[in-house]
Amino acid sequence: MAEKTTERRKTKAPPPKGKEGLKCGIEGCKRAYQAKGYCFFHYDKWRNGELPKARYKTCSKEGCLKKVAAHGLCAEHQKNKTAAPAETAAPAAPAAQA
Repeated sequence: MAEKTTERRKTKAPPPKGKEGLKCGIEGCKRAYQAKGYCFFHYDKWRNGELPKARYKTCSKEGCLKKVAAHGLCAEHQKNKTAAPAETAAPAAPAAQA
């Protein structure tokens, strides 16, 4: 029979990869620096676009954190914007007969 090995989940933060002695750039955070001025925790949040200073420009629609595709909108909102005029373009009302 094969032996069963159970691996334990990581319970500690990974060792800092950045420069010695630096701390996270977020006010009040005492974790060690990893990259881009953040600790491992805040670096992951930065990569996911969850920090105020985002990794990339985000969509201008309220609550949308997706990457900008064109004209300040994400691909989804840009597609909706370009599709809307085609749908709303109704035929002109028929002229009154005299």
